Amino acid sequence: MAPETFIALRYLSAKRKGLFSVVTTLIGVAGVSLGVAALIVTLSIMDGFQTDIRRKIVDAQAHIVVYGQMRPGDGERAAARISAAPGVEAVSAFALGQGIITFDNRSTGAVVRGVDPAAEARVNSLKDSLVRGSWEALAPAGGVPGIILGEELAKGLGAWTGDEVILVSPRSADSGLGLLPRMKKFRVAGLSRTGYYEYDNTMAYCGLKEASEFFGMQGEPNGFGVRLRDMDLAAAAAEDLRGSLGFPFTVKTFADMNRTLFAALKLEKFVMSLVLALIILVATFTIASNLLMMTVEKMRDIGILRAMGAGPGLIRRVFLLEGAMIGLAGTLLGVLLGVGISLFIGHYPVIELPSDIYYVTKVPVKLDALNILLTALASFALCSLSALYPASRAAKLNPVDAIRYG
Repeated sequence: MAPETFIALRYLSAKRKGLFSVVTTLIGVAGVSLGVAALIVTLSIMDGFQTDIRRKIVDAQAHIVVYGQMRPGDGERAAARISAAPGVEAVSAFALGQGIITFDNRSTGAVVRGVDPAAEARVNSLKDSLVRGSWEALAPAGGVPGIILGEELAKGLGAWTGDEVILVSPRSADSGLGLLPRMKKFRVAGLSRTGYYEYDNTMAYCGLKEASEFFGMQGEPNGFGVRLRDMDLAAAAAEDLRGSLGFPFTVKTFADMNRTLFAALKLEKFVMSLVLALIILVATFTIASNLLMMTVEKMRDIGILRAMGAGPGLIRRVFLLEGAMIGLAGTLLGVLLGVGISLFIGHYPVIELPSDIYYVTKVPVKLDALNILLTALASFALCSLSALYPASRAAKLNPVDAIRYG
């Protein structure tokens, strides 16, 4: 064992003058531990929420969405070109438009998406979001086509499965009486719950053919949902599609369509990490003050070591090792505590969320090895840096003065 390591361990384990020094050391270790644990738990919960929101968005949309107005025959050619793009696993056409849904003297705006249920199931998990009814019921029955409403949208209208609603388009239809708004009757075939309020409160789904004809698209879609083999490559795949499709198509990834939301989550995560890192920073000041106090207590010992031939470098390394040992102990305890609390929160419903507001009743938790490693390294680095000044002070002590006045 190196002499500086032996001395550092001896100083930390030996009984000190008074209880105050021991308490300050424990406070330093505890402060680092709590700071690291709080940071790991916070990052895990925020990563869990971000992953959950991301999954809900992708489940309701697709990895990439392509928009474009098409003439008869353009839809099949565009779908073939998208399918041939590298990394594309599945493609589903849709007809998207906005309208007003009325039922029982109630009206609300909605985004209507005409889909082919079989093709749509290959690009997202929308089929799993159905809480009542069936996608097969979208087919016309008795001349009335079906429509699936978002659960919150249906609650606002007071509609239920089997009820008939009227879809009104802002685009006018030419008739013998002049220009009149397009109107079509639909039967509520089911209710959808994606878990993402924005979709559940605004989206309505019907057959692709019915939506295309209703919005005057001549039977053609005006967009395609694209599923990739690797969603993390969505940005690169979207750039390739922009180059191959050209004008007048618009290509957007799931991140592009929810840029504000993901930016807000990223900013919130950064701010919370910064605030909690201050706990660790405060703990490092405690470690620094503790080591400064130790230099005063061990002044005679330092003088004797210098008189025996120990150089300033050895004295400096002793105190640097002490700071590193305190930081390492606090960091390891904090990592164990943070991971343990995160696993406990994720497994047991310690924090219950109101089911009438959130679709998840317990806090989602996602432990990320990289976040844990970076938190531990940052904490250890701060604790090691806090020992620089006390170590420098101890190394500069004059051995004669240290022995005389220590």
